[in-house]
Amino acid sequence: MNRAREFTEMDVLETWYARLDEADFLAMLPADRRAGLQKRIVKATARSSSELVFPKLVDTTGGQPRIHDRPPTIFHPDPAIAAGNMEMLRQVLPKYRETLIEDRRILLDRYELVDAAVKVVGIGSVGTLCMVALMMSIAGHPLFLQVKEANASVLEAYVGKSAYPHHGERVVQGQRLMQPASDLLLGWVTGPEGRHFYLRQLRDVKLSPVVETYDAEMLSIYAKACGWVLARAHAKAGDPWTISGYLGKQDEFDKAMGKFALAYADQAERDHAALAAAVRPGIIEVNLER
Repeated sequence: MNRAREFTEMDVLETWYARLDEADFLAMLPADRRAGLQKRIVKATARSSSELVFPKLVDTTGGQPRIHDRPPTIFHPDPAIAAGNMEMLRQVLPKYRETLIEDRRILLDRYELVDAAVKVVGIGSVGTLCMVALMMSIAGHPLFLQVKEANASVLEAYVGKSAYPHHGERVVQGQRLMQPASDLLLGWVTGPEGRHFYLRQLRDVKLSPVVETYDAEMLSIYAKACGWVLARAHAKAGDPWTISGYLGKQDEFDKAMGKFALAYADQAERDHAALAAAVRPGIIEVNLER
C-alpha cells in the first residue's frame, strides 16, 4: 500500500523512468547474502541467452541444427504437422516483422528460420499452440523465438472487450506498458487460420528466485521488491492517485490480500493432493519431466 502511495508523489515522467535494478535489490539484502546472488548475476550475464541454451536445445548431428526433443515439454509433432508448423512460421514471420520498430526489423532480417518445435509452457496456455523457433545468423549464431497463441482475456466477461482487437497485440502492448524494459523482439501476428499469436525471445537474461530456500527475512525482502514492481506497473498502466485513494490509509486492503493469499495456498495444496491421489491408481495419466 505504501508503495502505491509513493508513485502518487512522483512526476509522471519520473514514474516512467523508475526501475528496480540489480544494484537496488542487492542493497536490500543482508551483507552475507549479496555475494551469492552477485555470482549468479555475473554468470547469467556473462554470455547471451541464446549461447546459454543452444547446447541444451539444439542437436547438430548431421550438420543441420535441429531443436532437440525433450518430451514432454519440447518435441516435434508428427512430420505432417511439423511441416505445417514450419510453413505457417514462414508465412507469418514477415507480418510479425512489421510490428517491430525499424531497427529491430533489421536485426530480425539477419536471421533465417531453420527449425521449430512445440513447447509446452504454463497452465494459462493449456490448449493453445506454443512453439519455439530456431533462427540462425549467417555467422552460425542462434536466436530462439517463442511463439505463443493468444486468446481473449478472461477479464472480458467482467470489464468488456479490449481496446485492441488483436489478442496478441493486447498482450504485447500490456507488457510494453507495464515493464520497464520489454523484450527487443516482442511483437504479434495473425496465423493463416485467424489464430492470434505473439512472439518474443525464448529466454533473455533472467534469474528465478529460489524461494524454497528463503527464510522469513528473505521472503519479506522479496515481497517488498515484488510490491514495488507491481505498484510501478499499476502506476504506469492505471491511475496511481485513484488507486492510492481506493487503498486508503488503513490496513483493510493489506489484511484482505493476506487472507486471499492464505486461502489460495490452501486451495493449491488441496488441488495437488487430489491430483496425486488420481495419479497413483492411474485415473489420470501424467508425464514426469526429467
